[in-house]
Amino acid sequence: MAEQLDYDVKPTRIGPDAHEELDRLLHSLHDQGVLRFANDLVCSSSEVTKVLVNGISKEGSLNAIQNLSILGMALSRIPPSQFYKIVFGLKDAVEEMNRHDPGKHDSEAPGISGAYKMLHDDKLWAALTPVIDGLKVFADRLGKEADKPITEFSGKPTDN
Repeated sequence: MAEQLDYDVKPTRIGPDAHEELDRLLHSLHDQGVLRFANDLVCSSSEVTKVLVNGISKEGSLNAIQNLSILGMALSRIPPSQFYKIVFGLKDAVEEMNRHDPGKHDSEAPGISGAYKMLHDDKLWAALTPVIDGLKVFADRLGKEADKPITEFSGKPTDN
């Protein structure tokens, strides 16, 4: 009786293996000068670090970093669906405002009777009410003092 052969079939090669891809990446980085730049950056680390520290330690740079972090904190609290409506609502509003030419007057001022009619326009008031409420909240926020923005955001007091 014949013995059973133990033979594993190697899968057919579809593309380059990991070592070949790594070699290709290394050659591409060399050809584009990325490796030379990285090497120069590592060799001059003390000079680069000194420039970065001197640049970041200025008041304007610190303000910019803190302002960007505050913007990030605010954006993290807005759900994407609400942010989408805000951004595209602003875009549509700007497009609508740009359609009107300030040099041309399509009609004259509404006068007292026109202003009186606007006071009774339910659609206008329905549109203005959220804007007025938003301005009230905005004004309240402007009146609050913020010791440190991260304290209010996280709820944890910071050590001075």
